[in-house]
Amino acid sequence: MKVAEAVGRALHAAGIEQVFGVVGSGNFHLTNALVASGARFVAARHEGGAATMADAYARVSGTVAAVSVHQGPGLTNAMTGIAEAAKSRTPLVVLAAEVTRPTSNFYVDQDALGAAVGAVPLRITSAGTAVEQACTAVRRALHERRTVLLNLPLEVQASDAPDGALAQAAPPPPRPAVEPDASEVAALTRLLEQSRRPVFVAGRGSRSPAARDALEALAERCGALPATSAVARGLFHDNPWSLDVSGGFASPLAAELIGGADLIVGWGCTLNMWTMRHGALIGAGTAVVQVDDDASALGAHRELTLGVTGDVERTARHVLAAFGGTRQGLRTPGTAEALAARLRWRDLPYEDTSTRDRIDPRTLSIALDDILPADRVVGVDSGNFMGHPSMFLSVPDQDGFCFTQAYQSIGLGLATAIGAALARPDRLPVAALGDGGALMGAADLDTVRRLGLPMVVVVYNDDAYGAEVHHFGPDGHRLDTVEFPPTDIAAVARGYGFEAVTVRTRADLKAVEDWVAGPRSAPLLVDAKVVRDRGAWWLEEAFRGH
Repeated sequence: MKVAEAVGRALHAAGIEQVFGVVGSGNFHLTNALVASGARFVAARHEGGAATMADAYARVSGTVAAVSVHQGPGLTNAMTGIAEAAKSRTPLVVLAAEVTRPTSNFYVDQDALGAAVGAVPLRITSAGTAVEQACTAVRRALHERRTVLLNLPLEVQASDAPDGALAQAAPPPPRPAVEPDASEVAALTRLLEQSRRPVFVAGRGSRSPAARDALEALAERCGALPATSAVARGLFHDNPWSLDVSGGFASPLAAELIGGADLIVGWGCTLNMWTMRHGALIGAGTAVVQVDDDASALGAHRELTLGVTGDVERTARHVLAAFGGTRQGLRTPGTAEALAARLRWRDLPYEDTSTRDRIDPRTLSIALDDILPADRVVGVDSGNFMGHPSMFLSVPDQDGFCFTQAYQSIGLGLATAIGAALARPDRLPVAALGDGGALMGAADLDTVRRLGLPMVVVVYNDDAYGAEVHHFGPDGHRLDTVEFPPTDIAAVARGYGFEAVTVRTRADLKAVEDWVAGPRSAPLLVDAKVVRDRGAWWLEEAFRGH
């Protein structure tokens, strides 16, 4: 057995069930060995899309996924998706073939590439250690919540694996939960007992039913209002006291209540510039607490009143057991009435600026929210449009929203929705894209059709890079570099085998209703020609973070 086959079999034995990639000569035998062992392989049309599909799949499924790429250009093509995964601390293994001769056209310092974007570079160094090193890559991805770049030199892949090499291949043990220190639990309990207006903000580290249940129980006891970061949106979907998303996407009422808190607790949430609006959501004198099982994350983005190193669920359970009595906090009849009436963006009055030729993105998003089944998983690309599908399309829980935005790259949205769709095949996948990102990732429309995914792809098409138009346009700058002639994206989608509809008015969405009611035998693309009269409400805040 060659090392390439042994490593492929070992990776599957270690728990890799889902692989994405683009296969070339350098990763051909490795990928085939994974498939022969029982892993599912999805061929993307570009390595960048493959990496993002794997990232999204890992996020939504809660498992370690893999992406397989050719040496050199296969890896460089995948780097934007790898950067997003690494910045998001997604447990992902990148399987990259590698040439070691500097004279080869394919040579590049692959370790340096991985390290530059925050991935952990590892390497298969010999036939005798190959299986152990492959299993180490999976273990580190899982236990450290890191994106691991596993380089596989061609000459090592082609060597003979020793007899019995696979005997040591096995899944790593579950990631151990970090027990909080009793003194830190006591300190957090005191702060909650003293607080009259507490708010909880749950992030990526809270995205599990067990953590949600613990946080909701504690919030009820101490009178806290729960909110989430964007990546954890949907966690408190059924909670009547939920503020939905904190940060740039927060509704005016949510921002008002968070800004008026006397204690903000971030649970598995970094409380970064996006979630706290560059600190604007933290009132004068507000105590700020961060709970995270990674001590290095505490205080990374802002000064804390208290940092607690511990697993979210365990910490919340310990505080709940120690908390004395019950507090009303912000859970008053007036707050309940306000949340019911004006928390959601769709419930706020607005001037509909739709014309005969273009539809207001708010009107579009509200209509789609009503038309599309509630049991959905939504992937959103980056761009001026992104707040509208992110906040106007409801999601059923934390697995209903996949937000690959740590790197703020456009072009990842379609691949995000594909990965999320495969992780939740029981739900309708919805990809929300701008026209720029849609055309960047258009090759993977083929992947959607080939996989038979009943996906709805919504393109908010303003024929421009809208963020730049609205950021630079008011100052009189020329915009010809960021504006484009109209493109019939619906026609492009039909070429890939989609059903497609061009939407200019609310009436045009009848075709979407018909698709939802029909057999859904082909995916649907909605080329929505949206008005471009104004920038999104969160836009200037986003530019402040560049």
